[in-house]
Amino acid sequence: MTLRKRSVLIAGHPTSVTLEEPFWETLKDMAASRDLSVNALVEEIDGHRDGNLSSALRVAALLWVKGRAG
Repeated sequence: MTLRKRSVLIAGHPTSVTLEEPFWETLKDMAASRDLSVNALVEEIDGHRDGNLSSALRVAALLWVKGRAG
């Protein structure tokens, strides 16, 4: 699976996040469902995480998909 690096702004500071494309697609869907930009969603998830940002984004995407499936 291909990793894709994207730049996002968190609290006004640019940072790079590397995720597999299906996770980026899910984050786009999550953001759209809440009328947010992907950047705003990433910033929100960042504000609630304890560990690595990439891992937090993957978990958030997984929980969202599981919630939609259940």
